[in-house]
Amino acid sequence: MLEADRAAGELTEVRQAAYGYLAITLDTLLNYNNRAGRWDSTTGRVRSIFDRHDFAFVWSYAEMAPLVTGVGYDWAIEKTAKCIKELVELINPKGQRPDLIDQATEAPSEPPPVTITCKSADSLDHIPNASIDVVVMDPPYYDNVMYAELSDFFYVWLKRTAGHVFPELFRRQLTDKENEAVANPARFAGEKGARALAGRDYQERMAAIFAECRRVLKANGIMTLMFTHKATGAWDALTKGLIEAGFVITASWPINTEAGGSLHIRNKAAANSTVFLACRPRPREEATEVRDSVTYWEDVEPRVAQAVSKRVEEFQKAGITGVDLYLASFGPALEEFSRHWPLTRGTPRERPNPGRRRQRELLEEEWDPYAATPEDALDAARREVKNWRLEQLTHKKAKEDLDAVTAFFVLAWDAFRAPIFAYDEALRLARAVGVDMDAQVAKRLGEKRGSDFRLWDSATRAAKGALGPVDGSRGLIDTLHHAANVSRTRSLAAARDLLTDTGMDQDARLFRAFEAVLEVLPVSRRFTGVDLQSEAAASSNDFEALYNLSRLAYEDEVDPPNQLDFWLDEADAGDSA
Repeated sequence: MLEADRAAGELTEVRQAAYGYLAITLDTLLNYNNRAGRWDSTTGRVRSIFDRHDFAFVWSYAEMAPLVTGVGYDWAIEKTAKCIKELVELINPKGQRPDLIDQATEAPSEPPPVTITCKSADSLDHIPNASIDVVVMDPPYYDNVMYAELSDFFYVWLKRTAGHVFPELFRRQLTDKENEAVANPARFAGEKGARALAGRDYQERMAAIFAECRRVLKANGIMTLMFTHKATGAWDALTKGLIEAGFVITASWPINTEAGGSLHIRNKAAANSTVFLACRPRPREEATEVRDSVTYWEDVEPRVAQAVSKRVEEFQKAGITGVDLYLASFGPALEEFSRHWPLTRGTPRERPNPGRRRQRELLEEEWDPYAATPEDALDAARREVKNWRLEQLTHKKAKEDLDAVTAFFVLAWDAFRAPIFAYDEALRLARAVGVDMDAQVAKRLGEKRGSDFRLWDSATRAAKGALGPVDGSRGLIDTLHHAANVSRTRSLAAARDLLTDTGMDQDARLFRAFEAVLEVLPVSRRFTGVDLQSEAAASSNDFEALYNLSRLAYEDEVDPPNQLDFWLDEADAGDSA
């Protein structure tokens, strides 16, 4: 049919577009008809290969029946048509119906012209200087997804379909991996410090893209972008690229972008929200003046902390919790940091210990003890959120009474909502709390496995001989874990006697730690009716033991955890029904 249209001279732009959309429809079917597709028994439908951001093996695969009426081809065509309709409505200035009449001229309204250009974002040579009002960007999220590698799944089939209509877009055998703006260590395989080189490459590529956006934007234009990543190194790289390109961050908002049941985040210490940043070009004369003056990080740091403190309560009231609360605080911190850029330190930063492989990689670049970086602002943000959350978790009774080790344990559960999380983030949390990860946390509260850190429950700590003294001299979490383990292995009475014999039941700090730990551990099946898995289940047993102990012996000293309110309300609602 395509060749017939071409031979008859009837391959118009509209027919080319139709063939292009047909190719996308066929690719949609391929997404659901392959050996990595699976049957979802909960919804009764086939799931696509890209349920996750990778190629995952499945024990048995499921396929659609493409010729069945209403599914297969019909479904894929309707899905593509729905997307086209939404795009048409999006560009129509009169709303949902393109046939509305312009009231001023009584003539059919014409949608504005739309031009789609497929080329690299760091070379927008088809756009004049200072000619664009708004740039809207959803940039690559550092090392989260290797887009080009995953795109090959679709590219090889599009080349065989759409490639006959738009050959100029499919000249390569596979997608371009070399010029992709992602932090991909595989690109530097075999080189020393591949991870650091990948991060630097990402920063440089994003800086080039932002610089080109800065060139085409009008002086009063705006650029918006969405970004999220648990690793502050990713934020540091992105922000450096922004401010070096001449942008200042003027506003930020966290936006929930992930469904709670998404396989990308389920049972993981993952973020389910994205931070929306609004950026404006810094006037060139202002940038020149700023570069000629010296602003010290020590003077700006209190302003960063104040900006975060002002917004964190607002974020929490909006329902932002866990790791998302820390990520949301990065926005206002970077706003303040970018306003005062460039910055330098008045006092030198302590040189990192080069013994760690990761730190050796970072130190391959020339060490500048006076350099101030966006990560400094993120550290300040994390400290403010830490103080805020500790105050909340101890029911506003005492935020300074929790020792640093117990605070790490509490905040790790509070932030990541899981016993397993990225080791790099554990290091940053330890830095914010003021504990030595090697000497006070590793092999005491948990262990490093690969790139993750795993928190232990009381039984695992006891079995490994990792519990400190009952008197809490090494941390009140030791006292609580001793009590929880005795409750689980012997009885509540034995746990109460343990605290009485050591005099710990006379220490008010223990009760604050009690309240904080009960607010963050996973709630046990007794209240939720949900069976948790592995490490989370073990920690929920600690919750059950400590909750029962607090109700038996310390009802006047330890408030019931606020997190139980939700489950108790659910139970009441079920009884009423």
